[in-house]
Amino acid sequence: MKSNFSLALFLLAAFTAFAAVAATEPPTWEVQALSQIIPGTVEGKLDYDPAAGRAYGTNGIFVKYGNATLTADSASLDTKSGQVEADGQVRIESGDQLWVGDHIRYNFKTRQMSSESFRTGKWPVFAQGRDTAGNGSNRVYVANEAYVTTDDNADPAFRVRASRVKIVPGQYIEMWNAILYAGDVPIFYFPYYHRNLGRHANNFTTSPGYRGKFGAFLLNTYTWYLGDAADGKVHLDYRSRRGVGAGVDANLHLDQLGLMGFKYYYQNDSKVGLSTNVFPQFGHINQDRQRFQFVWLDTPTTNFNVKALVNYQSDPLLLLDFFETDYAYNPQPYSFVEANKYWDNWSLDALTTPRINSFFDQVERLPDVRLTGYRQQVLDTPVYYDSQSTFGYYRQFLSTAEMSSFYTNGVYSQFNGFYTNSAARADTYHQVSLPWTFFNWLNVTPHVGGRVTYYSQMNAAYGAPENDRYRGELNTGVNVSFKASRLWASATNSTLDVDGLRHVIEPSADYIYVPNPGANPSQLPQFDADQPSLMLQPLALSDYNNIDSITSQNVIRFGLRNLLQTKRDGQLDDLLTSSLMLDWRLDPRGITGYSTTPQNRLNDLYAAVAFKPRSWVILETQNRYDFETGHLNMSFDQITLAPSDRWSWGFGYWYLRGGTWGDATWTQNNFITSTAFLRFDDNWGGRMTHNYNIVTGRLQEQFYTLYRDLRSWTASLTFRISNDVGSQPDYTIAIMLSLKASPVAGVGEDVVNRARLVGE
Repeated sequence: MKSNFSLALFLLAAFTAFAAVAATEPPTWEVQALSQIIPGTVEGKLDYDPAAGRAYGTNGIFVKYGNATLTADSASLDTKSGQVEADGQVRIESGDQLWVGDHIRYNFKTRQMSSESFRTGKWPVFAQGRDTAGNGSNRVYVANEAYVTTDDNADPAFRVRASRVKIVPGQYIEMWNAILYAGDVPIFYFPYYHRNLGRHANNFTTSPGYRGKFGAFLLNTYTWYLGDAADGKVHLDYRSRRGVGAGVDANLHLDQLGLMGFKYYYQNDSKVGLSTNVFPQFGHINQDRQRFQFVWLDTPTTNFNVKALVNYQSDPLLLLDFFETDYAYNPQPYSFVEANKYWDNWSLDALTTPRINSFFDQVERLPDVRLTGYRQQVLDTPVYYDSQSTFGYYRQFLSTAEMSSFYTNGVYSQFNGFYTNSAARADTYHQVSLPWTFFNWLNVTPHVGGRVTYYSQMNAAYGAPENDRYRGELNTGVNVSFKASRLWASATNSTLDVDGLRHVIEPSADYIYVPNPGANPSQLPQFDADQPSLMLQPLALSDYNNIDSITSQNVIRFGLRNLLQTKRDGQLDDLLTSSLMLDWRLDPRGITGYSTTPQNRLNDLYAAVAFKPRSWVILETQNRYDFETGHLNMSFDQITLAPSDRWSWGFGYWYLRGGTWGDATWTQNNFITSTAFLRFDDNWGGRMTHNYNIVTGRLQEQFYTLYRDLRSWTASLTFRISNDVGSQPDYTIAIMLSLKASPVAGVGEDVVNRARLVGE
């Protein structure tokens, strides 16, 4: 036994020593004639003596050592010192940096380099000059009589020429006695010039144009960086019909204190009544319009996060008028402070949402504390447990725009909002489940849970305070599901680009029973109430967050998921996916609580299908169909064609039936959208977007954009027509200019946020 242990120790020591030697083993040399690397080139002559470490090649030579490679017409190499002297079309690639010259001396081991003339590049910055010398180990190079440009052209249109240049690839560049040239014309002189390289490069973006609501405008943004410590933007805008606007953004990276960000914008609006939409109920808006945003993100310790967001704006239409992209993302921004602590099976969350803007509907949580127990095994039993408990004080507000209907003047600025209810609430929910598997494929999970909710004395905006209340709920049910699959490895189809098929099917049935709770939703304040949703709401109380709207349920949800996969380009790809859901209500509810219509025996059939017949063609559809009335309540259909980077086209259809269904009242919507992109050549491209409202018979929005690559700059010319209901057509024409090295939007971002093209 002792000898075996000694042998094991010896083998472990030998393996460790071998691993250490292998880890420190120097890179090997690869020296070949270039004709052996690139077939068809002139046959090269190579004299290479590995023992002596000497090599000399003509008519093309290739040298590789580690991650550095060199090609040249001729070169002499000493592998012991690592020194090489190369002539004629010399190219050195070290990592992601490329150097080109006619005569270069380079040391593969020390990375020392000198050259009489050179060109180098690491997108998006390129340089050319003479008498360069440097050390690749510390990545510092110095050159004389050099120029730097972001123009990816042999004859750059814009460049900065200097008597001395210091380059640290990927980090920064310094220049002395620098002159900015446009072609051969000097424009500006810099005694000293410093520029960050890569995405943290200071840059300037400008957008001139005209819009019906703004008049002529000029929107300017300067983006700045102070290393890794801070970055931000400075905005200076002019709109001839609205006045001057200015703002500052700042992001501070505070290490242990996390990330802190500020945004402030002020608009002296000379025509406050000229809104981009019609909201007469808001009445007078002050000429001094402004917004402020503060954000803080920090992780003081492991699994402990702190987040804070403050959004203030002087009036409800500010974002709509001047920040269309932000408005489309969130028309009613709110403020909160939140702290989260996580453990393996538990989490504790504290949230407060103070009301900063009085003209939006909101529920204040002062605060809302939540303890969540994740699904976890109970000791060594087959039983699993999960829970969620909350406590908080809540105030529900209606915006003064809605409450102004009680008054004759309708001027929101005279009011500070109204609350409809306020109360403290304590809620706790606990559930146990017992997952079983039968026949090694059938999953059956019965579960039972209970909830108790306490409401303190409710102070309503009108009427006397109501007494405190208790409500108890019991829910039980069972989930049944299984998954089956089959493989057809030899199935092929050239039309559908199929190379083998795998089919996965997953049926499920989820039964939920909730008897009548202790209180009807109409008797309770609706701090967390049902919200209109186009998707089917969760059934299980553990997933249902609308605590105050819980009512009785006796329902089975049937589900069916199908997945058809194939191989394309050696990767697994989804050819077809489909998901179906249908609720069978064993005991439909009548008109109770806040429901305005009785329930049908069958809920809407929800179906989502995605078909990808080729790697560049995607067809998607989502639908809700009412079996009992025969109505198609919702349909969203989209086809996307993107066969190459030269052109693409997306066509969508959106239908929403008006009326009351799904426990909500909907406005009819019938909408067609189309977006097409075409790249004419390497310098020109165009895009068209059309949104047509079938209900109103309006071509609601038209976007036409022409893109131009200006070598150092990128430019877009956009013409937009907005024709919304309740307002006159709004015409916009805008030019967007930005450095190619630091574009105003990433690839494809202008498709999602089209308002960026008109400076919003």
